[in-house]
Amino acid sequence: QVVLVESGGGSVQAGGSLRLSCVASGYTVNSRCMAWFRQTPGKEREGVGVIYTNGINRYYGDFVKGRFTISRDSVENTLYLQMNSLEPEDTAMYYCAAVGKGKYCSGLNSRPFDHWGQGTQVTVSS
Repeated sequence: QVVLVESGGGSVQAGGSLRLSCVASGYTVNSRCMAWFRQTPGKEREGVGVIYTNGINRYYGDFVKGRFTISRDSVENTLYLQMNSLEPEDTAMYYCAAVGKGKYCSGLNSRPFDHWGQGTQVTVSS
């Protein structure tokens, strides 16, 4: 059974940094494409960053503009999202996700992602 548990969210001032973590169980993080998504009430969910199985291909939403980095640690079996230069517009619930067994990523398209964490809230004040 695949289980994803996020942590690391919180409240920061604009310009600050946070590192989100997503501990995976039931599979190894380097065996599946994984990603971070975010959502605010009344808005559609949007892709933040994705890391492919090869660990080389990584893509980000246009709004990231070099501020965030997605990474993974196979020893800790954890996915990370380092977020720097945070802006109030980054306020959202952040979710990590993994594709279903045998599925492949297609950029930040959420359709292949069958497994989701419960989310961690990020709040950025001006």
